[in-house]
Amino acid sequence: MAVMTRTLGRSGIEVSALGMGCWAIGGPWAEGLQPLGWGVVDDDESVLAVRRALDLGVTLFDTADTYGAGHSERVLGRALAGRRDEAVVATKWGYTFDEAARQATGEDASPAYLRRALTDSLRRLDTDRIDLYQLHLGDLPVPRAEALIGTLEDLVADGLVRAYGWSTDRVDRAAAWGQAARGATAVQHTLSVLRDAPELLAVCDKYDLVSVARCPLGMGLLTGKYTTGSTLPRDDLRGHAPGWLEWFRGGRPAPEWLRRVSAVRAALTADGRTLPQGALGWIWARSDRSVPIPGCRTVAQVEENAAALARGPLPPDQFAEVERQLAALRAAALREADRPYWPSPTLPTARP
Repeated sequence: MAVMTRTLGRSGIEVSALGMGCWAIGGPWAEGLQPLGWGVVDDDESVLAVRRALDLGVTLFDTADTYGAGHSERVLGRALAGRRDEAVVATKWGYTFDEAARQATGEDASPAYLRRALTDSLRRLDTDRIDLYQLHLGDLPVPRAEALIGTLEDLVADGLVRAYGWSTDRVDRAAAWGQAARGATAVQHTLSVLRDAPELLAVCDKYDLVSVARCPLGMGLLTGKYTTGSTLPRDDLRGHAPGWLEWFRGGRPAPEWLRRVSAVRAALTADGRTLPQGALGWIWARSDRSVPIPGCRTVAQVEENAAALARGPLPPDQFAEVERQLAALRAAALREADRPYWPSPTLPTARP
């Protein structure tokens, strides 16, 4: 089966149109008492999931050094042993952490830390290069980010990094990166049928950057398995949601977001797709530059998501019906109690 592909912006690196997000396979970690992981995971199952993704044509694997305080990179490196050349590995730097204590400790945007973080990521991933290296500090002031470009270009010249990007939901940051950084090739940002990002997609078009779409399934809301009665465990960040996490409150899915999922479900699944497959198809119909990276922890999750590749983008009539439903929701929100949550709450100020 031919697999849809995308190009990582100016780099020319080709990847599958679907990636695998590796935040969840990092397992538990925290900032003080605030969990930042997705609960306990089975490392052996995570390894099988990565390898199954490769078997099904998924080639982009996105992680960060801080996920699981280094553990996600270690598990991904183990999974790719003997198959490294089949994969395009993306990771991030900028947040500091204590690997032994599994604790986030702050951030460091210095060029010296950039070099040190890269060395550590290469070791944990057991590889000689990072294919896509992404600045993880989404709110970093533009001048401080631009001060890192020279070091990144040196790392590209040395063959340690093939391409680089910025994980940010800030339009001005993404535009500055696209304009000033010759080797910049990607912007990672939130994008889903629940949270469109037209201005960021326009920046990607203008500067020939790939859109790496994080949270394409609304951190699980678009899997369809959550209801108003669902509760998340306390060791899952959604069960003790920090302020930047808009889709869950008090350990439960936010009801206004569940209503939106319910409103678009029929349109997303009209041609026989599952709800997650429809949500991924919406992203591909929305932009031919976007590569969604749904998080996966199990082989079954990988197989369901990868099956979306065979179906491709939503057909135009189906996409138009989703947009019609969303427009109706926006109009209704002007009269309902959830008005503050539509169309756009405050942007995340730190993670993911």
